[in-house]
This record gives sequence, C-alpha cells and structure tokens, in this order.
Amino acid sequence: MSTLPVGSNTSMQARNIYFGRDSNRRLPKVVLKLLELDLILLMATILMAILGVVMVFSATRNGLRLAGISQYYWTKRDMEFLAVGFLIMMILAFSDYHRLERIWRLIVGGLLFSLLIVMIPHVGQQKLGSQRWLQLGPLQFQPSAFAGICIAIAGAAMLANKDKGLSWIDIAKVLALTALVMVIVAKQPDLGSAIVVGVLMAIMIVVAGARVRQLIILAVLSTACVVLIIKLGLLHGYQMQRLTSFLHPHKGTNSVNYNLTQSKIDIGSGGLFGKGLFKDQQTNLQYVPEQQTDFIFTAIGGQLGFVGGASVIALYWVIALRLLAAARRSIDRFGMLIATAAFALFTFSAFENAGMTIGIMPITGIPLPLISYGGSADFAFLIAIGLSLSVSRISRVQGQTSSSANLISGVRIG
Repeated sequence: MSTLPVGSNTSMQARNIYFGRDSNRRLPKVVLKLLELDLILLMATILMAILGVVMVFSATRNGLRLAGISQYYWTKRDMEFLAVGFLIMMILAFSDYHRLERIWRLIVGGLLFSLLIVMIPHVGQQKLGSQRWLQLGPLQFQPSAFAGICIAIAGAAMLANKDKGLSWIDIAKVLALTALVMVIVAKQPDLGSAIVVGVLMAIMIVVAGARVRQLIILAVLSTACVVLIIKLGLLHGYQMQRLTSFLHPHKGTNSVNYNLTQSKIDIGSGGLFGKGLFKDQQTNLQYVPEQQTDFIFTAIGGQLGFVGGASVIALYWVIALRLLAAARRSIDRFGMLIATAAFALFTFSAFENAGMTIGIMPITGIPLPLISYGGSADFAFLIAIGLSLSVSRISRVQGQTSSSANLISGVRIG
C-alpha cells in the first residue's frame, strides 16, 4: 500500500471511506450533527421523560377529576417543562462546555443571589412550609434545584487544573463554597437539595485526585459535623423524623411513617407485573401523598410491578453508564469532572428516591430524575445531560479530527 499525499483529493476521499462517511455526505446537515451526539444517552433520556409524563398523568388524573379540574392539568404542565428542558439540553449539547469554565464565578454569584432573595418575605413564594420559589411573571422556579449542577460547574472549574493532586488549600476552597450553599439551601428549608450538593462535591473531590489520607480525614470531619448538627438540634423535628423513619418504620403513628407504610403497600401490591396502568387502587384513591413528586416510584411499582420498576432502574443504569463513558473519554479534566458530577447526580437521586419509597433510604424529598413532576428539577437534570452530551460530542469530534490528521499525514490504509 502506498502513502497518501497530504492535501490531495484522493486522501480526502480515503479519509471519508476510512471513517465510513462516504454515504453520510448525502445526509442532511441536521442529521450529521445529531450523529455527533451520544445517541444511546439521548434516546434513553427521551424514553425516561416519556415514562415520566405517563406516570404523572396516572398519579394525578383521578384526583384532578374529583376536584372538577381537567385531568390533563399536571400532565400538560409537565410536558411544557420537559419541552423547554429538552430545548435547553440540545442547545448545551451543541455548545462548547469549556465556556462555563470561564464564567463559573458568574454562575455561582447568580445562584447565591437567587438563593438569598428567595428567603426575603413577600419575595420568595411559600409552599408546604418551605420558602424556596421565585415568581417571575407566569413562571415559578426553585433556585435550590439548580444548586447541585451550579456547584458541580464551580467545583470542576476549581479542581480542573490540579492534575498533580489536591492540596489542603484546594480542598478548603471548594468545601467552603459547598458549605455556604448547603447552609443557605438547608435554611429554606430544602434538606434534599443540600444533601445532593454535599454528595456531588464529595464525589468530585475523590475523582479529582484527593489522597487517601485526605479522604479519611474528611470522612471523620464530615461525620463529626453531622453528629454536631444533630446534637445541637439544628434540624427541625420533622426533618429528623424523615431522615430516621426508615430505621424504625413501624414505630409511632406520625405522618412520615404513614407515608412510608402506604408507599410500601402500593409497591408491594404491584406484584411481578403490576395491576396495569390506571388500575392501582392506592394511586386512584390517593393513599400515597405527593405521589406525582417525591413518591412517583410507588405509582410505577403499583401499576407496572417488579418488572416495570426493574426496567426503570435498568434504564437509569444505561443513562449512568453513558454519563460515565462521557467522563472517561473526556479530552480534559474539566469535562471529565462535569460528566462525573452528572453521573453522581443521576445515580444518587435515582437510588435515594427509589430507596426511600421501599424503606431502605431516608425520606429526603429528592425527586426521581425526569419522572417526578417539577419544572426546576427537570431543567437541572436536563442541563446535566446536555453538558455531558457536549463533553461526549467534543471528545468524539476532536478524536476523529486527530485520527484524520494522522491519516492525511501519511498513515497507510489497510
């Protein structure tokens, strides 16, 4: 085989053949751009969102109908949120995620500003005893829902250039920012989002290259802080009940234990294949509170059974593996840390939410990604997916460009 001359038409044709692009030249540019994305991750995300719409409809239709409201009210809103969220996701997927590394301070500043003003009386909107929503005209959003992804971007930017290992000063900086955000979010109160922020940063510190001795010391200090918070009574009584109810589910008759009991009854009654969509008595009679949000997994278990629930977990595992692949293939540490944070966000949220409905995890109010109703949460999860798609796309495109350069500069074919 002969070496191809640089810059010749023959070499360009060979390059197209080598990468299987000869037939792709006839495809529309939009299709070619879509082929740059991780299609498995994209399709799994779409399937999860569709399932979420169906489950929200099944969990809310009967109660809305009894209240004399359109049974599609919450479903329509959920579809609107997801449509906007997918638009944001696709914009991010085809953008350069490196731009975030330059504006991370602005992102953190915007997060802190929104978290603080939401606590001002008559500015933040209050629901169910928590003041964590902002009203912007017809739109209402929850700033704390974006705390995890914003801190992930900030942490990735702060740790990206520490390829020789993390010093205690590096760790102190990211922990100080994380602690500040966690305290503000917990005061709203939104304990679930505060826990997510802490978990994401802990995983990012590990992946960024913290030493074993540093991790052991941090684990001891974290445990001491948790014990101190409990001893000083800094958590509300109902928060302690929610966090510890899974340890003694049959003790007492408080509302938390009632919710957990009804949740387990609903999931257990589904059996192997479930009772069928819209045929679950626990759901239709609204025995499980907040079923379209915190306890949406009970609707899956009751109506689709063990097989349906396991299939949902398997789909989350597919998403998690693709996010992990994006992190592994990233061309730089910033992208690797961003994708790692997205992986941690999805896996922890899914495991915590599903686990709390069957009594093996604390009840924290963390939503089930892309299935629980909630516009702000949907946006946050889809932003994480969009950034990971950007990491994967740029890594793939630049990898192909590098391979093409090798081919044109004289690599033999065959």
